[in-house]
Amino acid sequence: MSVQTFNVAIHTETIALGQFLKFVGLIEQGGEAKRFLNEHNVLINGAKRTERGAKLKPGDVVDVDQNTYVLQKE
Repeated sequence: MSVQTFNVAIHTETIALGQFLKFVGLIEQGGEAKRFLNEHNVLINGAKRTERGAKLKPGDVVDVDQNTYVLQKE
């Protein structure tokens, strides 16, 4: 599996990690976030995170398994 990088534009100043996972299509419903975070390696700016309420902001880099997402302000 190859590593892919995606630029993700958000409309707000911050977005919760659980909302972000839904926004990029990794989960279908917000209720799936806790299980997803426990089952997958999710790093925010290089640090493992499991809190679905963790706040992301433009400039943050989220690594999920083999994919990298770079948040940008739209």
